[in-house]
Amino acid sequence: MEVRYRILKPIRLEVALRVEGFTVLLGESGAGKTTLLRALAGLVPAEGEPFPGLPPERRPVGYLPQDLALFPHMTAWENVAFPLRGKGRKERALALLERVGLLPLAGRYPRELSGGQRQRVALARALARDPELLLLDEPTSALDPLTRDRVFGELVALIRDTGLPTLAVSHDPALAQVADRLAVLGSGRILQEGPPEEVLGAPASLEVARLLGYENLLPVRVREGGVEAEGVFLRLALPPWARPGQEAWLGVRAAEVLVAREDRPLPLENVLQGYLERLDPQGLAYRGVFRGPLTLEILLPRHVQERLRLGPGQTVRVVLKPRYLHLMPA
Repeated sequence: MEVRYRILKPIRLEVALRVEGFTVLLGESGAGKTTLLRALAGLVPAEGEPFPGLPPERRPVGYLPQDLALFPHMTAWENVAFPLRGKGRKERALALLERVGLLPLAGRYPRELSGGQRQRVALARALARDPELLLLDEPTSALDPLTRDRVFGELVALIRDTGLPTLAVSHDPALAQVADRLAVLGSGRILQEGPPEEVLGAPASLEVARLLGYENLLPVRVREGGVEAEGVFLRLALPPWARPGQEAWLGVRAAEVLVAREDRPLPLENVLQGYLERLDPQGLAYRGVFRGPLTLEILLPRHVQERLRLGPGQTVRVVLKPRYLHLMPA
């Protein structure tokens, strides 16, 4: 589904993007993500396609706001039945709850359900409208951090089973991992969109890289066959737009700054020697800071740290493989 919307209030947006499968729209808080969803649902004045001029009640849209908007005084099935009309409302609501795996909890109130279960009730109620488009606002915000990935993964699987195009907006780059298509919103417009692996691997600008969670962003100058960063030459394949002497930005993810093993031959290029200023556990990984010719944030998988046994103050060499270095215009 193609979306082309022009919004003037409460924030100015000029948005054009394609919603395909489970599409994730990333943007900072205040960028206008919720405003776009509300406009698609007919709750904010806007011009464009789809659904031009239709009032909210006539739009074939299923909208899950951030707070889910379940009625606290209604049971799960009564919430799902709310938009339904005619005979058999309860039976249809129960069938929808069965579809999302919550039939045994049909008689419970929202306060008696977990965050993931409330989300499924809201999904069932959205499906009751027979939508052509699903809209999800910050769908992971109300989930327990300990079970978020599993619960959200189950929700995405349910949504994919419906076959409905879905637009989920968030400030969390982790949602990109489950997306079929990824778009980035900033400065009132879509900065980049495409398959997640393309957008994540090759952000079009510094602003996009920051929104996607690139930890290491370095100002550089283009040289023949690479770039110079703080007096250090780094070899990489240059994009067609890059010219020697040009200023640019270099991005590399912390997880792609590789610590060299002493028992293996070193690469011939992009090797930096320095020391670990800091190394702290972060879940099942270790996040730290490398100080050397360049200062870089690193992220070590647990199995690497178990093998290398690194600690703060230790001398190390890191490798910046050319294929993991991404150059962006200044």
